[in-house]
Amino acid sequence: MLGLLLTLAVVAWVGTMLLRKARAQGVLLAAGFVLLACSVIFHTQPLLSPAKSTGWVFFDIFDVMRGQMSTRLAGLGLTIMSIGGFVRYMEVSGANRAMVECSAVVLKLVHSPILVIIVGHCIGQVLNLFIPSHTGLSMLLMLTLYPILVHAGLSRLTSCAVIATAKFTDLGPVSSNAILAAHTAGMDPVSYFIGYQLPAILPSVVIVGIAHCVVQPWFDRRDAAKVALSAPPPPQESRPKADTSKPAVIPPRIYAVLPVLPLALVVAFCPLFHTGINMDMITAILICMFITMVFEFIYRRNFRLVIDNVMTFFEGMGRQFIAVVSLVITAEIFGLGLMKIGGIDTLLSAAQSAGFGLGPMIVTVSVLMFLCAFIMGSGNASFFAFASLGPRIATFLHVPAVQILMPMELSTGMGRCFSPIAPPIVAVATIAEVSPMAVVRRCAIPVGAAFITYLINSFILYVL
Repeated sequence: MLGLLLTLAVVAWVGTMLLRKARAQGVLLAAGFVLLACSVIFHTQPLLSPAKSTGWVFFDIFDVMRGQMSTRLAGLGLTIMSIGGFVRYMEVSGANRAMVECSAVVLKLVHSPILVIIVGHCIGQVLNLFIPSHTGLSMLLMLTLYPILVHAGLSRLTSCAVIATAKFTDLGPVSSNAILAAHTAGMDPVSYFIGYQLPAILPSVVIVGIAHCVVQPWFDRRDAAKVALSAPPPPQESRPKADTSKPAVIPPRIYAVLPVLPLALVVAFCPLFHTGINMDMITAILICMFITMVFEFIYRRNFRLVIDNVMTFFEGMGRQFIAVVSLVITAEIFGLGLMKIGGIDTLLSAAQSAGFGLGPMIVTVSVLMFLCAFIMGSGNASFFAFASLGPRIATFLHVPAVQILMPMELSTGMGRCFSPIAPPIVAVATIAEVSPMAVVRRCAIPVGAAFITYLINSFILYVL
């Protein structure tokens, strides 16, 4: 109970500070430190095993932080920075503009923004099956799909919402959450995906697409009305200024394939196709960066210029570290503190002890995991922390473990879409130069409707 009270107090403080527009990184780091220190003081859970301990428990707090930083910088952090660097390199080389110019030929045939939203949503849901990382998928779609959506007439926030909800839940046999759920339930990932995930979540996928078509135009009209009311009237003789931000010379149209090459490589060599080749996201980006250098040399005939432009790749990596990776690290430290203090574990144990049946338990674990992902900003952190409770609850209810694990797993992805500190939300907002809170507001109604639809469908499939 003490862990739960401390959890609620710290979460309330974090929410208050974020509402006051304090820097999220500092708030989350401070909150994570307080939770870890409380877990040491009140002996809730050991931070490190005796073999890995520094020798003094209070130094273990900082060693745990070091471990989180090291793991994230070498894994997800490097992936985010690499994609950000490649995005910047594509901008400087002109490949992004070449892709937009080529897509304009096709988009001239599409006159309905609703149709553009539907196509974008469908593309995102298909790619969701092949790319396991929400942040990785969002960044790749921001590189490839975002310029096309904006060029087709969608607003920046509408485009961001469609991309941010492309992985509103973790589907497919290559998702790390789905793999863990399947293994914990004693199943293979493909059987789990086909037999359980698809029937449970397909109605929600449809609902998200429909909700986008209804909600996003309404938001756009409301935002346009606010701007019209607040903006002063333009001078009578004002003229639109020429856009000098675009390069004067458009590269050859063959450059249009360069931004989509990483996506093509990752999808072509994903484990689902069993090609025998393992293609990591970072590897694909490095391959494509060198291919771009060859294109640049052939087109520009200036080796020194080509070499100098590579520096923009590392500049883009640095920007992503400041804006995104630092937030990922501090959010994970905060999430680790929540796990170590034991507050969430207390809530799940209380629900189990209350004698809930299968229906109420599905709702309980779904809502709790939704809230965990919302607070932590990470679907992986919340599900990995509490997946082991699934079989225990299922044994108590005398039901297959998958009927508890699947609600836990699918709910974390939806909760992540509500979190303004979630790395994919921050990454999308950073690239589009909009507020993460604005992106979350655009995602809230579609994903909220999907969550309710999923709970109703789960009752139909497993309770009624």
